[in-house]
Amino acid sequence: MNMRIVVAVVVAGGLLALAIALGTRSGGSSTSDTTTGASTTSTSASGCEVVTAPAPAERTEPKPTDSLDPATIYTLTFATNCGSFTVTLDQKQSPNTAASLVSLAEKGFFDGTVFHRIVPGFVIQGGDPTQTGTSGPGYSTVDKPPASARYTHGVVAMAKTGADPAGSAGSQFFIVTGADVQLPADYAIVGTVTKGLDVVDRIGTLGDQSEQPTEVVEITKVTVGTNG
Repeated sequence: MNMRIVVAVVVAGGLLALAIALGTRSGGSSTSDTTTGASTTSTSASGCEVVTAPAPAERTEPKPTDSLDPATIYTLTFATNCGSFTVTLDQKQSPNTAASLVSLAEKGFFDGTVFHRIVPGFVIQGGDPTQTGTSGPGYSTVDKPPASARYTHGVVAMAKTGADPAGSAGSQFFIVTGADVQLPADYAIVGTVTKGLDVVDRIGTLGDQSEQPTEVVEITKVTVGTNG
């Protein structure tokens, strides 16, 4: 199914629909020392390592059938070329989505993907290996958020199409970089950034007016951690 994800933000008292941008991005590349053959890395003005965009590709996985241990706190640590950050998952609010993200991370689903949508002061969005904003793992989960749900700085929630039920989720996620982006309670809240929020904020500056990244931000690896 073609997925067009739409979210909204309050602008001058009204609602401005922000539709996800489609397409792939190309980025800079590391340079090579022709004398020694050793590769050298370069850093952009943002402080991120300059990398070449990974090749987009379809990825699907079977829907997980096992639940997470409710007595255990699960984290996802995202290593990127801009630094690392850690998300603590909220099993109580979104048990199905949390179990799905842990399963996908353990299978390397997010490794070698990019943040394909960056809206400064609003959100950064990733989780689509095709880099188009239209794909996912081949299944969905549902964790309907409470009516009181708020999407504030550092909140991690799941993107969905306007036609999907509230709380539907595949693999595409967004992290809020604004103070409070005033979204309706439609998007499953799966966790909060508990370490490296400065990295998320740095990534959040790397978008233009058309919501396209101004440089490649690659998720090189997502590691699952536990506590308790």
